[in-house]
Amino acid sequence: MNLKPLADRVLIKPTAAEEVTMSGIIIPDSAKEKPLRGEVLAVGNGTKDEAMVLKEGDKVLFGKYAGTEIEFEGEKYLIMRQSDVLAIVG
Repeated sequence: MNLKPLADRVLIKPTAAEEVTMSGIIIPDSAKEKPLRGEVLAVGNGTKDEAMVLKEGDKVLFGKYAGTEIEFEGEKYLIMRQSDVLAIVG
Protein backbone atom coordinates (compact mmCIF):
# COMPACT_ATOMS: atom_id res chain seq x y z
CA MET A 1 0.00 0.00 0.00
CA ASN A 2 1.28 3.46 -0.89
CA LEU A 3 -0.40 5.20 2.04
CA LYS A 4 1.70 5.55 5.22
CA PRO A 5 0.28 7.34 8.29
CA LEU A 6 2.53 9.78 10.14
CA ALA A 7 3.41 9.98 13.84
CA ASP A 8 0.89 8.18 16.09
CA ARG A 9 -1.77 7.67 13.41
CA VAL A 10 -3.07 4.37 12.04
CA LEU A 11 -4.85 3.45 8.81
CA ILE A 12 -7.89 1.23 9.37
CA LYS A 13 -10.11 -0.64 6.92
CA PRO A 14 -13.59 -0.67 8.55
CA THR A 15 -15.54 -3.92 8.44
CA ALA A 16 -18.73 -3.92 6.40
CA ALA A 17 -21.94 -2.96 8.21
CA GLU A 18 -24.69 -5.56 8.50
CA GLU A 19 -27.27 -5.17 5.73
CA VAL A 20 -29.94 -7.71 6.75
CA THR A 21 -31.35 -8.33 10.23
CA MET A 22 -32.04 -11.78 11.65
CA SER A 23 -35.69 -11.47 10.65
CA GLY A 24 -34.74 -10.78 7.01
CA ILE A 25 -35.55 -7.06 7.05
CA ILE A 26 -33.26 -5.06 4.78
CA ILE A 27 -31.80 -1.99 6.45
CA PRO A 28 -31.46 1.09 4.20
CA ASP A 29 -28.08 2.86 3.99
CA SER A 30 -29.44 5.86 5.91
CA ALA A 31 -30.23 3.68 8.94
CA LYS A 32 -26.97 1.70 9.07
CA GLU A 33 -24.64 2.44 11.93
CA LYS A 34 -21.04 3.27 11.27
CA PRO A 35 -18.85 0.16 11.76
CA LEU A 36 -17.05 0.04 15.08
CA ARG A 37 -14.56 -2.65 14.09
CA GLY A 38 -11.77 -2.75 11.58
CA GLU A 39 -8.35 -4.01 10.63
CA VAL A 40 -5.15 -2.00 10.93
CA LEU A 41 -3.50 -1.77 7.50
CA ALA A 42 -0.62 0.60 8.27
CA VAL A 43 0.85 2.40 11.27
CA GLY A 44 3.02 5.47 11.76
CA ASN A 45 6.34 5.50 13.59
CA GLY A 46 4.91 6.86 16.84
CA THR A 47 6.07 9.94 18.69
CA LYS A 48 8.82 10.50 21.22
CA ASP A 49 6.17 10.45 23.97
CA GLU A 50 4.07 7.54 22.67
CA ALA A 51 5.39 4.30 21.19
CA MET A 52 3.22 2.46 18.68
CA VAL A 53 1.40 -0.44 20.32
CA LEU A 54 -0.72 -1.30 17.29
CA LYS A 55 0.70 -3.21 14.35
CA GLU A 56 -0.47 -4.15 10.87
CA GLY A 57 -3.10 -6.89 10.90
CA ASP A 58 -4.55 -6.07 14.35
CA LYS A 59 -8.35 -6.29 14.57
CA VAL A 60 -9.53 -3.28 16.59
CA LEU A 61 -12.57 -1.56 18.08
CA PHE A 62 -12.92 2.20 17.82
CA GLY A 63 -15.39 4.91 18.81
CA LYS A 64 -18.39 5.73 16.65
CA TYR A 65 -17.07 9.16 15.63
CA ALA A 66 -13.33 8.40 15.76
CA GLY A 67 -11.01 9.16 12.91
CA THR A 68 -11.23 10.84 9.55
CA GLU A 69 -12.82 9.03 6.61
CA ILE A 70 -10.75 9.05 3.43
CA GLU A 71 -11.08 7.43 0.03
CA PHE A 72 -7.92 6.10 -1.60
CA GLU A 73 -7.87 4.20 -4.90
CA GLY A 74 -11.62 3.63 -4.72
CA GLU A 75 -11.61 2.15 -1.18
CA LYS A 76 -12.82 3.83 2.02
CA TYR A 77 -10.52 3.95 5.04
CA LEU A 78 -10.23 5.66 8.41
CA ILE A 79 -7.14 7.46 9.68
CA MET A 80 -7.09 8.02 13.43
CA ARG A 81 -4.72 8.48 16.30
CA GLN A 82 -3.66 5.35 18.13
CA SER A 83 -5.29 6.79 21.28
CA ASP A 84 -8.70 6.77 19.52
CA VAL A 85 -8.57 2.95 19.24
CA LEU A 86 -10.46 1.42 22.17
CA ALA A 87 -9.24 -2.20 22.08
CA ILE A 88 -7.50 -4.93 20.12
CA VAL A 89 -9.79 -7.88 19.44
CA GLY A 90 -8.05 -11.21 20.20
